[in-house]
Amino acid sequence: MPHLLTFTTGSFYKSDSYKKRIKRQGFFALKLVLFFSLLHFVNAAKAQDQSIDTTFISSPRPDYLSTLRVRHIVVSGNKKTKKYIILREMSVKEGDSIWVSNLNATLLKSRDLIYNTTLFIDVTVLPLFIDANEVDIIVDVKERWYIFPIPYLELADRSFNEWVDKYNASFNRLSYGVMFSHFNISGRKDQLSLILVNGFKRNISFEYSAPYTNPALTDGVKFGAGYIQTREIPFASDANNNLLYYKSDHFVKNEWYVRGSYSSRKRLKKKETFTITFRHLNVDDSVVSHYNPYYFNSTSSSQDFFDFEYKLEFRDVDNVLYPLKGYAAAILLKKRGLELIGGMNQFSIKPSYGRYFSHRNNWYTSVRLSGELKLPFDQSYYNLKALGYEEDYLRGDEYFVIDGVAFGLAKFDLKKKILHFDLPTFIRSNTYNKIPFTFYAKAFADVGYVYGQPQYDSRLANKFLYSGGMGIDILTLYDFKLRIEYSLNQLNQKGLFLHR
Repeated sequence: MPHLLTFTTGSFYKSDSYKKRIKRQGFFALKLVLFFSLLHFVNAAKAQDQSIDTTFISSPRPDYLSTLRVRHIVVSGNKKTKKYIILREMSVKEGDSIWVSNLNATLLKSRDLIYNTTLFIDVTVLPLFIDANEVDIIVDVKERWYIFPIPYLELADRSFNEWVDKYNASFNRLSYGVMFSHFNISGRKDQLSLILVNGFKRNISFEYSAPYTNPALTDGVKFGAGYIQTREIPFASDANNNLLYYKSDHFVKNEWYVRGSYSSRKRLKKKETFTITFRHLNVDDSVVSHYNPYYFNSTSSSQDFFDFEYKLEFRDVDNVLYPLKGYAAAILLKKRGLELIGGMNQFSIKPSYGRYFSHRNNWYTSVRLSGELKLPFDQSYYNLKALGYEEDYLRGDEYFVIDGVAFGLAKFDLKKKILHFDLPTFIRSNTYNKIPFTFYAKAFADVGYVYGQPQYDSRLANKFLYSGGMGIDILTLYDFKLRIEYSLNQLNQKGLFLHR
């Protein structure tokens, strides 16, 4: 008679449905030395938090070496997602043998890999012991909502603080519309997004991705296209690292693009992506003729060019959207334009690395490194973005941009999980009957450097940059994150910043 032991992240306990049978057949448990090694961890494991981002359980270490053969892997809860998509992500397959000492780590690793598909809000892995030599693995998932036709609201500014402080939260700087997303159309994690936006910016775009297109489930494709118009564009940055804008009541920038990519993921932790984008840009003639003749490094206000990209990624983290343990590394090689000199010609190298450590009592540390080098150094303003754009910024320097042809950035965090609770939704559903909230208190420090050409020198370029502070990270359903940070930068400026 098989015996079921439920195994979840941060907990290890006997299933109620089999509890009586296990007691009646105590002689069977004596045969399984595995049980005694696992029971050593019961009391410690019960004290662990049962949310999805807890630390790994220490693997049992019996006095002898033995293995368990995986007989079957049983998947449940997947109403939309294909079973083979889940099995593809597991680090263990049917017929494999697992060292008893590695059982906990193996099942936890499979659980993390399945959860990191972002298809599920919860994943549970259970060992079902058949006898002393064989085990079945039970995988139970709770699927997310995959279809989202939701209102779309976007700020024209780089951050919420900038919108409030510089423009008094003017609604005239909002773009609004609808975004339709389907994250699992055929049950193979193929995604479709469609954006229809008007207002300060006009955006009509779509994208479709299919990460598993071949029988081996290792190759994928993505393609998309879009048409974007905006009423304001930065044409330069000043000596104080503020963006200078060219604006008008009509659209001053018109852009359309088509993009296609191919990805290969033959190993669970490694992924390669090749992307080609063709882009057409047109800005008002005044931008090039009057405000910044180096905007495109050309006398023409219209540009057509290709972007060729190759990205290599290695990733082994517990939660891809909010990692607390593991590592992630990547390098992006990009060639812009077909020219070898002048115009939009650019070749760039952008590496990144993140290391995340989990400690006792819900303490966590991390270090994230990134940088970029652009060649040749004689670049158009359009290609000079360094720090202050997207995720490449020092916390505390959100108001500034530092343009240049090379930069380095390091971010350090010390976190502690301080609170977790669930709010009931009163929805009759085992999946959506509650909304989880998790709070992390943190202290952080950032350092960076931007190398800029003399003609683009500014207060913060070619100088050692640093900042630090403290804050709160709030996580809730669907890995939505709100960051509230109070920081101090190298200019002795203080501020409270909100990030979504």
